[in-house]
Amino acid sequence: MDQTQVLGDHARKPRTHLLRGHRINLRLLDWIWNIRGSVPLAPGQSSDEAFARLDPLFQQPGTTYERTGDTLVFAKKDQAAQDKMSIFDAGALQIEPGAGGAVLRYRMASRALLFCFLAPLLFLAFGQLTVAVGKFAGPDTEAAEKDKKDEKKKDVVRELHPIDKFLGAPAPEKPKDDKKEEKKDHSHSPTAAYVFAAIFAALYAAGRILEDRLIRSLFRKRLHAAEA
Repeated sequence: MDQTQVLGDHARKPRTHLLRGHRINLRLLDWIWNIRGSVPLAPGQSSDEAFARLDPLFQQPGTTYERTGDTLVFAKKDQAAQDKMSIFDAGALQIEPGAGGAVLRYRMASRALLFCFLAPLLFLAFGQLTVAVGKFAGPDTEAAEKDKKDEKKKDVVRELHPIDKFLGAPAPEKPKDDKKEEKKDHSHSPTAAYVFAAIFAALYAAGRILEDRLIRSLFRKRLHAAEA
């Protein structure tokens, strides 16, 4: 075998592995805000019949779509809350032949899911920034508190002169104890940021699972609904 051919084969293998890894990474990132799935068509159901049953879903305000053969592409803008697909902003549906019959495959993107995924990361970053600011400002705060304590130690209550006591002068007041008035400084606490991060993480997890099931159920009902 030619040495050049052998070298060429070895050179192509790393590129192939890199491309496969790149596709896998993109697929994982794409999964964050895209919902994919498939629903089998009813036995003997044609593409025209299937899209006719799904057509009311794309007749909502703010929805535009275009169908080419067995593929339908749609986009939504300022969709109403009553829209059963309002969480999605764009997507594509395609009918493909399968071993057990025709299948509707879909892929739809949602900016709401992307926001709920990124929000926890943003709040976690805020929390870490708050902790860093607190550590940076900590030495100055401790020094100020130490100075206050030193000043309190210097504040000694003077006794009245006997003549002042005889004349009935009031006794000097003792320095007020500020311990009760002191409040814990929460300005550098990351708790609020962590709470919001947990809330949005829960919203994303619930929404990702729920919307996947809801859209599959919606398509299944439309495609398999009994003729009136």
